[in-house]
Amino acid sequence: MTDNSKTTANETDQKESLHYRHPEVTETRPVSLECDVVRFQNNKEKWVAFVGLLDGYPYEIFTGLQDDDEGIVLPKSVTKGRIIKAVNPDGSKRYDFQFENKRGYKTTVEGLSEKFNKEYWNYAKLISGVLRYRMPLDRIVKLVSQLQLDDESINNWKNGVERALKKYIKDGTPATGQHCPSCGKESMIYQNGNLLCTQCGATILS
Repeated sequence: MTDNSKTTANETDQKESLHYRHPEVTETRPVSLECDVVRFQNNKEKWVAFVGLLDGYPYEIFTGLQDDDEGIVLPKSVTKGRIIKAVNPDGSKRYDFQFENKRGYKTTVEGLSEKFNKEYWNYAKLISGVLRYRMPLDRIVKLVSQLQLDDESINNWKNGVERALKKYIKDGTPATGQHCPSCGKESMIYQNGNLLCTQCGATILS
């Protein structure tokens, strides 16, 4: 291996290490955060999740129906944007979503908290608080999956949060406590947001 190839390999390893290292706790939320928009479907209902990112790591999540009368409908091309913390004239705070269209013009959707069901919003604040203090993502997903919720709509919300967060779990992370439905062994790992059995190759899609 040449010196140049060694340098390139070392740089790649350093970048991967930086990307996957456990992030530091940042208690004071920045005014603006980069955001991924994740769309999914549960029981024929269209949902959308806004995942606020700090240094590329999930810091907060808001999700709800995207075709609700009071919900949010975005162009399908919108997959990224920013979540901006704003202050109302009365001093109360709100979160706005801002994105750029294909021509580079910015569009701001004000008051995410007013667009979604209040119960979804309150649960999202709880999960966001856990994200903010940097509990490992695989444990957060497990925590959410174990929530005992009676209402079917809230369970749909819960499933959506799991699906949205799984895509950020590092490939190869063991899914502790998960047994393969095919071979029965506790040998599942996360791969591309899905679960893969290292023994028999079975895959559970999110």
